[in-house]
Parts: sequence; C-alpha cells; structure tokens
Amino acid sequence: MTIKIKTCTLEDLHTLQEVGIETFYYTFKDQNSPENMKVYLEKAFNIKQLEKELSNIHSQFFFVYYQNELAGYLKVNSDDAQTEKMGDEFLEIERIYIREKFQKHGLGKALLNKAIEVAKEWNKKKIWLGVWEKNENAIGFYKKMGFVQKESHSFYMGDEEQTDLIMIKTLEG
Repeated sequence: MTIKIKTCTLEDLHTLQEVGIETFYYTFKDQNSPENMKVYLEKAFNIKQLEKELSNIHSQFFFVYYQNELAGYLKVNSDDAQTEKMGDEFLEIERIYIREKFQKHGLGKALLNKAIEVAKEWNKKKIWLGVWEKNENAIGFYKKMGFVQKESHSFYMGDEEQTDLIMIKTLEG
C-alpha cells in the first residue's frame, strides 16, 4: 500500500475542481435535492473561486494518492482564511474528501495527520472542523481521532439551511 501526499498548486486547478465536485457530489447527493447540489457545486467549485482559494497564503490544498492514483484531497485554513473566526491558535480543516473507490484504505487518517503536521508547522495549538450533523460516518471518524464537539453553525446547501457540528482537537506538544 503506497500513500503519497502532494501540495496542490495553481497548475492543479482543473484537477482539483474535478475531484472536488466528484467527491462532494458522491458524499451528499442522496441527502440533498439536485437543485441545491447544483447551486452549491457551482458556487464552491467554480474555477475563479478555487483559483482564489489556491492563491490565498493562509490556505493549502493537498492531493492524496493511493497506488499512484489520485484518491482525494485536503484543504486547510488558518488566520483570516478560516470559515469561522476561531482565532490565531486554530487551524481549520475545511475539506477532507476521498473518492468512493479509495475509501476504507486509511487515506482520511493520512490526510488528518497531514493537517496536524501543517498545524504544528504553523504553530497552531488546535484544529477545528465543521461536519454535517447527518454525516455519521465522518462524525464517528473524527471522534475516534480525538475531536470533541464544542458547538454548531449553519451551513447552506443552496437555499437549505443545515447544521454543521464544530469539532475541535487540541494538539499535544
């Protein structure tokens, strides 16, 4: 089993868009209307938006490869790039997505460990993320990895207001 993680650059823009749309759609298509999925995907994964995010010095994207195939990606944010004002000691994991055929191979854990590594490099003390309250698999995974639910916030999927749980992990040393 070979897992490799690579930092994304602007040259990866179209590939990032493709894998972002594919993984988000696969993960949430059954629980959301096609109209709301379309609106969200067009907003979150349009080329201009992704180019802006990739160019932000307070955000980083990483691709994960399994057996040399692109299997998913990670997006982390710090400082003013965070989707919620959590403070200077926090790193946000905005996205961890794995393509369907690569799930259950430890890739989510590899990306989470990469986020922890980045947090430590950037001298952050805590990691936080928002996870949809109905995404039980992800919630279970994050709890297993040491995250604790602290609060919640609204997330909009098109015109539907949903609730994301805010989960936090304090880093050691």
